[in-house]
Amino acid sequence: MTQSIVENTHRLRRHIAVLATQAPPTSGGRAAQLLAVSKGQPVDAIRAAHAAGQLHFGESRVDEALKKQETLADLHLCWHFIGPIQSNKTRRIAAHFDWVHSVDSLRVAERLSAQRPATAPPLRVLLQVNLDSEPQKRGVAPTGLATLAGAVTELPHLQLCGLMALPERRPVADHRREPFDRLRGLAEQLQQLGLPAKLLSMGMSDDMEAAIAAGAAPLVERGGGLPPVRELRRHRQSRAALAAVEAH
Repeated sequence: MTQSIVENTHRLRRHIAVLATQAPPTSGGRAAQLLAVSKGQPVDAIRAAHAAGQLHFGESRVDEALKKQETLADLHLCWHFIGPIQSNKTRRIAAHFDWVHSVDSLRVAERLSAQRPATAPPLRVLLQVNLDSEPQKRGVAPTGLATLAGAVTELPHLQLCGLMALPERRPVADHRREPFDRLRGLAEQLQQLGLPAKLLSMGMSDDMEAAIAAGAAPLVERGGGLPPVRELRRHRQSRAALAAVEAH
């Protein structure tokens, strides 16, 4: 299995690199990177991906993530929290993660900032946007985005880096780019207001190509090549996101 993880990681990197060369020049010159969704994956799989050059890993279950971080403390890894944020989890998220992709309210942002250790660098965060006002999904409405972004930039221990969205699934491939274009447009509006929003985190594995084509400053999060892709798809554990992630 270790060899398949290494091979799959390399294959995904090559595919992402090709897609990024075909995308419009909206990513500010940042190189594409792969964010491995390691939720539900054993530490041996993470070690194998790291051996193939993978540094960024995404988790959505705090307890599971902290156990992995302790076991893998000998590796230099960058940990991203990509799940919904519960108030009783913010202290541990603030203390043990480098990135948070799912800030959806000022209350959550204030807790993360207040609970970030003073000795740690600012916690890099993305604001989650509910593009289609789906009641089952969390996220700030587009109309409230600028207000939230402005407030977050005032918090001392957070660094606002961009936006995240999980758009409604579109079965027709030609329709998948539209929500990504809208999210990019919202980010551009924030930038025009002088707010930092250069990075985008958006999409699922099956619309990775559309998200990069829309100009998502391209980091691609796709299960990290941990098990073979067919297995990731079968178990639906390959949530994909796109963003530009600077080297940690």
